[in-house]
Amino acid sequence: MKTWQFRGSAPNELRSASMLDPHKLTHSTVGSFLCDIFTLSSSFRMALCWFLLSFLFHSLYAHNDFFTSIGQMTDLLYTEKDLVNSLKEYIKQEENRLELVKEWADKLDSLTNTATQDPEGFLGHPVNAFKLVKRLNSEWADLESLVLKDTTNGFISNLTVQRQYFPTDEDQTGAAKALLRLQDTYQLSANTISNGDLPGVVHKSQMTVADCFELGKIAYSEADYYHTELWMAQALTQLDEGEESTIDKVTIMDYLSYAIYQQGELERALELTKRMLKLDPDHQRANGNLKYFEFQLEKQRKAEAEKKEQEDKTRKKKVLDKRDAQRKRSKDPLPERKKYEMLCRGEGVKLTPRRQSRLFCRYFDNNRNPRLLLGPVKQEDEWDRPRIVRYHDIISDSEIKTVKEMAKPRLRRATISNPITGVLETAHYRISKSAWLSGYEHSTIEKINQRVEDVTGLEMDTAEELQVANYGVGGQYEPHFDFGRMSDVAAGGATVFTDVGAAVWPKKGTAVFWYNLFASGEGDYSTRHAACPVLVGNKWVSNKWIHERGQEFRRPCTLSNLE
Repeated sequence: MKTWQFRGSAPNELRSASMLDPHKLTHSTVGSFLCDIFTLSSSFRMALCWFLLSFLFHSLYAHNDFFTSIGQMTDLLYTEKDLVNSLKEYIKQEENRLELVKEWADKLDSLTNTATQDPEGFLGHPVNAFKLVKRLNSEWADLESLVLKDTTNGFISNLTVQRQYFPTDEDQTGAAKALLRLQDTYQLSANTISNGDLPGVVHKSQMTVADCFELGKIAYSEADYYHTELWMAQALTQLDEGEESTIDKVTIMDYLSYAIYQQGELERALELTKRMLKLDPDHQRANGNLKYFEFQLEKQRKAEAEKKEQEDKTRKKKVLDKRDAQRKRSKDPLPERKKYEMLCRGEGVKLTPRRQSRLFCRYFDNNRNPRLLLGPVKQEDEWDRPRIVRYHDIISDSEIKTVKEMAKPRLRRATISNPITGVLETAHYRISKSAWLSGYEHSTIEKINQRVEDVTGLEMDTAEELQVANYGVGGQYEPHFDFGRMSDVAAGGATVFTDVGAAVWPKKGTAVFWYNLFASGEGDYSTRHAACPVLVGNKWVSNKWIHERGQEFRRPCTLSNLE
C-alpha cells in the first residue's frame, strides 16, 4: 500500500566484561498542501508552504540501500524468483544425470551378481570376456566423465550476475533495526512480531528461531541489551516449544544471560547460567560467569541489607524502565520520543470535543478561482491551531501512475544537510528514498503544479520541483520542522505534530495543507511534526515546497509576528 504527497519549501535540501561477553537536511520549510510554514533562520524565510498529496503505487527498480525503500525492494522478489528458477533447472539436470548413473549401476549390479556366482564359467563365453574388457577399458571412463560432469555452470553464472544486486550487511542491519523501531513505537511483543500477527496483514509470515536469534545478535552488536533480551528470549521460547533449529539453546542463553546481566538483573543472569551448565557442564565462559555472578550477587545482598528499602525501590525501577535505561545508554537525541510514539499509536491526541465541534467539511473554490468554480474541491478541517486542512480526491489514479513511473528509476537515498558542515549525508532518523520531477518533463506534473497553485492561491514560479519519496522498512522521519506525508497504508504511517498533540492519518488521493511560517515571516514552531513508521504497507509521498519569495502579493506580510 503506498502513498503520495506534496509539501512546502526547503531551500537547503537537495535532491573485564570479556569474560562475560559471549562475543567480542536539515530542511528549511515553510508550509504544506501539505503546507508547512515557519522560520528557524534567515534561510527558513525563503520557504513558504508545502502541499502534500498522498497515494498508493508500486516500484520496480532496485538500487543501493534497499531497506530504505519498500518500492525498490520489490525487485529483490523478482531476483529471488529468477534464482529459484535457475536452481530448479540445475536440479533437473542433476536428476537426469543421476538417473543415467542409476540405470548403469542397476544394470551392472545384476550382471556382476550373476557373473560372480560362476566366474570361470561366465568368462568362458568369449563375448562376456570381450565385454568385460571393453567395459573396464572404456565404458567406466565414460561413466566417470558423466559423474564428473559439471551442471552448475548455468546456475553459478546466474548467481554471480545477480549477486551484485543483492542486499548488503547494511541492508540487513537496517531492516532489523526497523523491526525493533516498529516494536517500540507500536508497543508490540516479540511474540506478536514473530507470529506475524500484525494489523492489516495480507501475507502473514512467521519468524524462525534463527530469525529471532539474528535480530537479537544485531541488537547486541549495537549494545542494545534491552532488545537483545527480548529477541533471545523469544528464540529460546520457540526452542522450548519444540521448534527445530541449527541454533542451540546454550548459544542463545549465552547471549541472553549477558544481556540480562548488563541490565542489572544478577539473579536472572545467574539462573540462566546455571541452566546453561546443566546442558553443557564444560562451558568455559559459563563456569567463569557462574563464579562472577555469585560474587557480585553476594555483594549486592550485603548492600541491600544496609539499605533494603531504598535499594528495593531502585531495583524495581530498573526492571520497569528497561527501555528508558537503554535510551540513556544509547544517548537518544530525541527529547519528545515518548510523546511522538504515543501520537503514532493514536494516543494522547489533544483535540477536545469543543474544538472538534468547530471543525467542518466544505466545498472549496478558493475565492471563486475560475478552475474551481465548476468543480470545487472537498476541504476538511483536520486541526484548528495550527490550521491544518485536508483536500480529498485531489489527484487521480492515472496521475499517480504517471508520477510513479517517472519517479521509480530516479529514487535515491534521502539525505539531509549537516547543519555544521553543510554536507549532504544520510540520517538514521530518515528512512526513505526520493526523486525530483519538473513540470517541463510531463504535462501531468505541470497540471499537478497548477492544481497546487489553484487550491493554495500561492505562486508556483518560485516553488521547488515536485519531490516523490518512498519509505523503507519501518520507514519514518522523526520530529522536525519541515516535512509531512500522507498515504493509505494498512497500519501506521501517520503524520503527527508533537508540540500540539495532533495526528493526521494517511488517506489515498488526499492532500494536507498547513503553513510553517506566519504571514510576518516568523516561524510557527507549533508545526514541528514527524512521519510515523509504517507498520504494514508501503508508503509513497510527493511533496511540493513553496518558497516565501514570490508570495508578496498573494500572502502579504503583517505587522504582528504571530499572524
